[in-house]
Amino acid sequence: MPVPRVCLLLSITLALLSCKSSVTVGTGRTERERDSVIGQSKIPGAGVVQRALQVSDSAASCGGRLDSAAAQP
Repeated sequence: MPVPRVCLLLSITLALLSCKSSVTVGTGRTERERDSVIGQSKIPGAGVVQRALQVSDSAASCGGRLDSAAAQP
């Protein structure tokens, strides 16, 4: 798979993951739980989904640290 295509797929996946989590219809799982299950599966592209979840977690953690650092005098 060419590098630009992987970058585009990762960007789209990350954009979709950054949307507000809500319960998906019929399963009772949140979108994040569903994406986590997909990321752990053996289907093609599952690794990209798992990596997008890791990037999202990392960005959220970094944002939390920056917010707490800014709140301290």
